[in-house]
Amino acid sequence: METAKMHRGELVKEKQASYLNIAIKNFEKPFLFLGLMLMIVIINYQTFFRYSISAILNMTGTPEFEQLFGSWVDIEGLRASIKSASGWGIWSEELARYIFIWISYLAVSISIITRGGIRVDVIHNKLSKRYQDILWLVIDSCTLVLVFLFAFMGLGYVEMQLVMPQTTPALQIGYYIPYLILPIGFGLMTLRTLQSLWRQSRGMSISDICIGLVAPAIIFAPVLLSDEWSASLLLFGYFILFLLMGVPIAFSLGLSGLVTVLGAGTLPVDYLAQIAFSSIDSFPIMAIPFFIAAGVFMGAGGLSKRLLALGDELVGALPGGMALTSIMTCIFFASISGSGPATVAAIGSITIPAMIARGYDKYFSATVVACAGAIGVIIPPSNPFVVYGVAAQVSIGDLFIAGIVPGLIMGVALMVVTYVISKKNGWYGDVRERSLKTFMSAAWQAKWALMVPVIVLGGIYGGIMTPTEAAAVAALYGLFVGLCIHKELTFRNLWSSAQDAAGISSIIILLMAMATIFGNIMTIEQIPESIAEMILSVTSNKFFILIMINIFLLWIGVFMEALAAIVILTPILLPLALAVDVNPVHFGVMMVMNLAIGFVTPPVGVNLFVASGIAKVSISGLAKNIWVYLLMMIAVLLLITYVPSISLLLL
Repeated sequence: METAKMHRGELVKEKQASYLNIAIKNFEKPFLFLGLMLMIVIINYQTFFRYSISAILNMTGTPEFEQLFGSWVDIEGLRASIKSASGWGIWSEELARYIFIWISYLAVSISIITRGGIRVDVIHNKLSKRYQDILWLVIDSCTLVLVFLFAFMGLGYVEMQLVMPQTTPALQIGYYIPYLILPIGFGLMTLRTLQSLWRQSRGMSISDICIGLVAPAIIFAPVLLSDEWSASLLLFGYFILFLLMGVPIAFSLGLSGLVTVLGAGTLPVDYLAQIAFSSIDSFPIMAIPFFIAAGVFMGAGGLSKRLLALGDELVGALPGGMALTSIMTCIFFASISGSGPATVAAIGSITIPAMIARGYDKYFSATVVACAGAIGVIIPPSNPFVVYGVAAQVSIGDLFIAGIVPGLIMGVALMVVTYVISKKNGWYGDVRERSLKTFMSAAWQAKWALMVPVIVLGGIYGGIMTPTEAAAVAALYGLFVGLCIHKELTFRNLWSSAQDAAGISSIIILLMAMATIFGNIMTIEQIPESIAEMILSVTSNKFFILIMINIFLLWIGVFMEALAAIVILTPILLPLALAVDVNPVHFGVMMVMNLAIGFVTPPVGVNLFVASGIAKVSISGLAKNIWVYLLMMIAVLLLITYVPSISLLLL
């Protein structure tokens, strides 16, 4: 009897421990889900409220309205009441911004424990298992230094706000409340980094652990021993070092900025925490999580299958029909997702197995979808365009419009290559009845997906919505279609989709925050101007400068993720482009197209990784099949570069 009681007691303790482990593991996730949903609702409320007020004011100001209701209603009094009601929505943008900052930094802690950050791992992957483990300890230790210092500095900033209180303009709350995310968010990152260190060190020898923990001290020793170093040398030297080590790019930027501030005294150290908040306290940047959420919701809600059926109706009967359909569907889905890897995952998971089943070469199948996925960041909406627009202070709406024609040209070029290869290998389309009736039926089934670009671009250029508001409306629209119309988006899917959207966007947002620190130091040291002057002293020929920029960006795209490259390089390259009279919108299209090609260039082309995982083939095998497509994509890039009227055609 006693034994049974003890056994039951042990089971209860095990169950309680299990629940505690689950709670610790998933602590951030409910906040991310609720925060993202609240952001979507609040910005949609703001959009519809403002539009309604504007429409009512316009209607009540017409002579017809006065003629019909002037004898019954005090028109001027009514309009004054409506104008006074416009203040009911003034709080919405500020609240949504603060929620956005909070969930962005809370989500980063998950990427730390899951090691989901964007990083250059070429050298890391070539090391033996032992040295990989040691390097992970070094990476986590360096990350720990950064996040702990930001948590400490953030706490100091909150204390300052309590001593000298200020209130926010709209919500009229103390600034210390939104700024609490700095000690809380970076404090949570500190705990997750410690957790990662503990997990990594288990099973390692004492000597290897000592090497992994002593190495960061050696790395930081120069700036701890002297504060008279060259700022440029520290900034770029440490950034390259951390990149080669495999430190996530966002943390590499933050660490190199921190080291430069300590070793050269470029900025006050305490100022860094304020930059971490103020740099992302921006309404335009909020478009990023909304566009990501819209794509994820619509993919989970079954819209990709309906787009595929429409693409099959258009090109499925031609040689390489299924491959051409994949490209066509990627073009459609690009107008929803704004992300290359997301497009490959959503479309490739359906079309790659289908192509292999129909006799297409598996490497060819994966290559087609990987390359077509690159169109996802060229055709609007596009997260890289949002990031470039913020970094370059260029209209995001203009960038969206400028990407349409180049994206379509890229799609057609890929289809031409696919058609020729398929015809040569005898891969023919699916033979079945296709008619205007079947096309109209497929278009009708896909109508909800096809409405997204109409809502986004129509709303922006109709003057109804800003890009961020359009993104929030698209996210709510995707949520509604998936839950209520197609009913393929279940609560379980919605939970995981919201986590995915928050997690992906948080990596981008942290990157932008840390890059702002990096960029501020470059500006103070006048590094962009020095680079531009140096190149212009060699040649001022526009043709040669543009080809040099293209070669440089293609090279950068080989080993660096597109968004990271845009954030880091825009302040450096844009002054050079402006010096030779390149339109900043055209330069943005050119930059994004260069880096889109990077999605499919080994060794770190993310589209290749996604496609190879779906097709279950090696990256090296895909690399051998990608070159024909790469040459065609580069040819389109050169066309867009030297004929700017193509990208500026619709502006």
